[in-house]
Amino acid sequence: MYVVTGATGSLGRLVVEGLLAEVPAERIAAVARDGRKAADLAARGVEVRVADYDDPASLKDAFGAGERVLFVSGSEVGRRVPQHAAVVAAAREAGVGLLAYTSVLGGPAADFELAREHQVTEQAILDSGLPYVFLRNGWYHEVYTGNLGPVLAHDAVVGSAGEGRVASAARADYAAAAVAVLTGTGHENTAYELSGDVAWSFAEYAAELSRQTGREIVYSNVPADAYREILVGAGVPAPFADVLVDVDAAISRGLLATVTGDLSRLIGRPTTPIADSIAAALKA
Repeated sequence: MYVVTGATGSLGRLVVEGLLAEVPAERIAAVARDGRKAADLAARGVEVRVADYDDPASLKDAFGAGERVLFVSGSEVGRRVPQHAAVVAAAREAGVGLLAYTSVLGGPAADFELAREHQVTEQAILDSGLPYVFLRNGWYHEVYTGNLGPVLAHDAVVGSAGEGRVASAARADYAAAAVAVLTGTGHENTAYELSGDVAWSFAEYAAELSRQTGREIVYSNVPADAYREILVGAGVPAPFADVLVDVDAAISRGLLATVTGDLSRLIGRPTTPIADSIAAALKA
């Protein structure tokens, strides 16, 4: 069986769809907190298993011996260490055949706060003794293209990353890599540094938005404190605003600009250009 946790989330659903194109539905299990959200997958023959990272007891039956599991990291920053520990413990108890984890670009070398929980999780997986794959995902295009409203409202891309560059890729690219690892061979006990083929700057991003919209959109680089105030003023909770400001600082230091080619090699094609994701977001 191929098992996908977080199967009703944005990445998890794409992975399940990718698996459905490769293997019979009865060989796929989707793990979700709310089984109702996976009803459409069940209707297509996918086995739905209800489990919650916050409820270790519910994870007892989430995995089976020998199964190949994609462990999609939790989305609740600040709570992921205990959540992830529960998943790793359940996977170890079940004796899964492969545990692929969606980590962060750079792994142990990533020195920004958002990476810390991933680093703790990677170590827990190593300590478990399970066969593993670390899918160290870089940034998704959709982190930026998924919320163009404020950008278009003010004709400005605002941040504090300076001239830093981001080697992002489309979420679908990372999902395709996960499918390749789950269904392929020779990936055990490997860490892949996954990023887009091109690292772009925010000035270039604003220029591409300008080209596609026919409007003059600028990149407004502001001091970190000012960026934090802008985020909080827009309704971002203060703790998460701190995380976002810290990420921009990491970008300014070049930590998310790494281009390794691992992602395009795994998926067998070039990664999706940021311009394509901008076009799709504007059309939507």
